[in-house]
Amino acid sequence: QVQLVESGGGLVQAGGSLRLSCAASGRTFSGYAMGWFRQAPGKEREFVAGIVKIFGSTDVADSVRGRFTISRDNAKNTLYLQMNSLTPEDTAVYYCAARSLSGPNRVYYTVREYNYWGQGTQVTVSS
Repeated sequence: QVQLVESGGGLVQAGGSLRLSCAASGRTFSGYAMGWFRQAPGKEREFVAGIVKIFGSTDVADSVRGRFTISRDNAKNTLYLQMNSLTPEDTAVYYCAARSLSGPNRVYYTVREYNYWGQGTQVTVSS
């Protein structure tokens, strides 16, 4: 069993920055592909960023490319999302996700490909 706890959300003005953290407990964190998703009111949960379990390759959604960076610290069992140049369109609940299932060492992009989820942290960007 894996437990994921997000933190770092809050209210920020447009153009500002936030860093989200996701603390993982349970089994071996370094063996998981990890991802960040977000869900705005009335919308489906969407992929934001992902990182592989080995060697740390990453990918981000086109909507956040150049502004958001995903990283992981396996020694601390923690996943991060650095968010810069935030806009009101980034307002959403942000979720951390982990994949402990077998499969190729790559970034995973869909909700169903992850089998563990955090409770989410609210990010609100004011204009």
